[in-house]
Amino acid sequence: MKKHLLLFKGMMMAISLFAFAGVSPTTAQKTTLERVHENVRETAYPQSMHQVYLSPPPLILPKSVHEKDASYQFELSNDKTFPAGKTITADAKPWLMFSPHKVLDKGTWYWRWRKVKDGKQGEWSQPYDFQIAGDEPKFATPVYETFRKNLPKGYPRLFCFLDNDLKTARANVASHPEYKEMLNRANMGLNYEPAANPYPKARPALAFVTYLHTAYTLTEDKQYADKMVEITRAYLKSTPDKNLLRDDFFCGDLIEQLLMCYDVCHDMFTADELKQIETLVFEVAKNHHNPMRTGYEETHFFNNHFWQHGFRQTLEIGLMFYEHSEKAREMLEYCYELWSTRAPAGGFNRDGEWQNGTGYFTANTKTLYYVPSLLSHITGFDFLKHPWYQNAGQSLLYAFPVGTMSAGFGDGNERQPTPDRQRLAIADFLAREIGNPYAKWYASHCTRDLRRDYETRIYRMARVAKDYPYTKDLPADRPNAVWMEDMGEVYAHSAIQNTNRNVFLSFRSSPFGSGSHTLADQNSFNLHFRGVPVYRSTGYYLNFKDAHNILSYRHTRAHNSILVDGIGQPFTTRAYGKITRMLNGENITYALGDASNAYCGTSEYPMWIKNFEEAGLAQTPEYGFGETPLTKYRRHILLLHPDIVVIYDELEASKPVTWDWLLHSPVQFQIDNAKHTMTTRYEEKQFSSVAQMFSNQAFEMTQTDQYVAPPDPKKMKKGVKYPNQWHLTAKFQPCAQNRILTVIRIMPDGNKEKVLSRKGNVFTCERWKIEAELDPAKPASLKIFNDRNNATFSLGDGDIEIGNTTYKRLEQGSSVLFDKIDGEWLVHEMSDYQPQFTGAGPEK
Repeated sequence: MKKHLLLFKGMMMAISLFAFAGVSPTTAQKTTLERVHENVRETAYPQSMHQVYLSPPPLILPKSVHEKDASYQFELSNDKTFPAGKTITADAKPWLMFSPHKVLDKGTWYWRWRKVKDGKQGEWSQPYDFQIAGDEPKFATPVYETFRKNLPKGYPRLFCFLDNDLKTARANVASHPEYKEMLNRANMGLNYEPAANPYPKARPALAFVTYLHTAYTLTEDKQYADKMVEITRAYLKSTPDKNLLRDDFFCGDLIEQLLMCYDVCHDMFTADELKQIETLVFEVAKNHHNPMRTGYEETHFFNNHFWQHGFRQTLEIGLMFYEHSEKAREMLEYCYELWSTRAPAGGFNRDGEWQNGTGYFTANTKTLYYVPSLLSHITGFDFLKHPWYQNAGQSLLYAFPVGTMSAGFGDGNERQPTPDRQRLAIADFLAREIGNPYAKWYASHCTRDLRRDYETRIYRMARVAKDYPYTKDLPADRPNAVWMEDMGEVYAHSAIQNTNRNVFLSFRSSPFGSGSHTLADQNSFNLHFRGVPVYRSTGYYLNFKDAHNILSYRHTRAHNSILVDGIGQPFTTRAYGKITRMLNGENITYALGDASNAYCGTSEYPMWIKNFEEAGLAQTPEYGFGETPLTKYRRHILLLHPDIVVIYDELEASKPVTWDWLLHSPVQFQIDNAKHTMTTRYEEKQFSSVAQMFSNQAFEMTQTDQYVAPPDPKKMKKGVKYPNQWHLTAKFQPCAQNRILTVIRIMPDGNKEKVLSRKGNVFTCERWKIEAELDPAKPASLKIFNDRNNATFSLGDGDIEIGNTTYKRLEQGSSVLFDKIDGEWLVHEMSDYQPQFTGAGPEK
């Protein structure tokens, strides 16, 4: 894949060719992959078929090689004979990963491993090789010894990275804008009375202990410490029920509050009590997340609860007890190496957003701020230099803009009508620590909600030296769209600074597939205007695995995508998509999603097989699951700024199938099957939307406000409304090939109506002309032209007329954009980009 740049300067043309977004695809990537990422690692990484995400890459073994009580030793060299003096030889450790902790030189590298058990060293494996191109992002953390020798001594130590700040902040804490709210919550903590058996209420008690801990740390008022001691002693007088210990959230919340109390109230406990707390923490941790020596976390792609809180709490246990506990020292080393190899966001995501979607981002924010703060402070190395953190400020804003619902992907995405406090807290953190201008603007415009976040309040109130002024404007050179290449998402905005004018288009076709908290929504889109959804995925996240979740929330039928013979995408990382092209200018934003591999049968995951059984469901066509003859599903989607969306679908199957084109709305559609229009009216926000479809194949549109499986009223929260939503289906008569053009017009009240006219395959809407090839027997072609400024998009073959100039296409079937880009009128040409993969390579 290459992207081409043509610079227009009057009649003069200067052409330069450059690679885009990393590196060109390998031979393996040009072949269909069974999956881009393995849910549980089956393939050693990295190998010659892989492109590394960072330099250095982690070395990771498959889960299958793990053996109880064994250790694993790695060697790495740029010489395949592994000679002395040119080889990094690691100590044997009981985990399946290794980080070289140094940037690797350009060239070919080789690595191997061997098992060590009962003092006996096994044979070295055959070596794997991989390439370092030299242009990978560089992120080499210090060796563990640097971390170990600088560990804090004495107590408190959990927030040692704030020690210097606290000395200054305490002097003026009463003038801080969050001071009163802090005291109010601290008083709630003072009023909390632990029961004789406090364990059943341990989860809500975490909030009260956090309130007390924050207030005591910032004011040193002893009444707060006294209360924390009282709560802790109540725990020490009884024993947690074994049923409670099966809940990792319970275990984590209990551990966290015990550690806070042990830390800041250390001198208020007797030696026996301190030992009791330590014993209780380790006992609970056995049932919580005790990941060392299992080979699980380093080889598992998604393990949400561990990364949300379990990792951080394991690290905190190690930090608290390392002086006198070998187990704690092992925890520290394991966590340090695991973060260096697999974090943040799983280690194969540099985009600054969460692959599980905006809904579950909030569960990770405390860990995302705490861990790099602690590691940076102790090692002296800036862990925020990781590309994920460097990109996060912009990504957080573009995926969930001010005053608007989020991009709409992943479990729980529908719960928040505007950005949540935890998300804003991490934006504030990025604004202070790395000065990110997008994060500054984001947090500045949402201060009321930001200041509600009590979990990171201690950081904000201590870090007053890094307060930043209210930021009125975003960077002048900001793009109107961003591409999350690793995640497979695109977010486009017409006016991101102004909610009342902003059209927000989000599009997903993800190499992560449908696993964990992601949904079966490849090649789906969501559209928002004035902060509310115009078209958006439907259903409610009330339960991870009940019938409503499986059939009417997670299933493809709940998203703005397609069904093939009524069948959607299974719940597996095999059901992946990919965004293979993205071009962006001031007038046109374009993306191409390929979900041809997403309709791949049924889920093989034991968890989902069990979930279906418990819900009384089966992965059969009756419920919308099964094999399909789909061979191509490419969706071209464009935002013609500011308020027209164009979708061009290429659909092919090995035999005739029924195509269901899906669109969902919070309000009822007005359907005109003669004109093929779907009109929705949003009275509260004073605008309407008209979607119009065109195809050579016959189709009929119907709608319903009923779910295949309605949400369970018993699981609905009191005081929360769960209105029915509208589900439109454009059902096409059976055919093996289909082309569908959809034009969506957003029309604010008081504006001139946008009339769409057609002459053959040419469609005109105001200043835009759209020409689409709807005959599936002919090569796909889409041309869009703005007759006011000559902005042009072209998909297909042949030369392109741009004003009075002919642009000779460099690759057949490419996508070409002529638009104002970075202040200059340029031509960009792009053929298919392939996402970097970490799995086994081509499908057999």
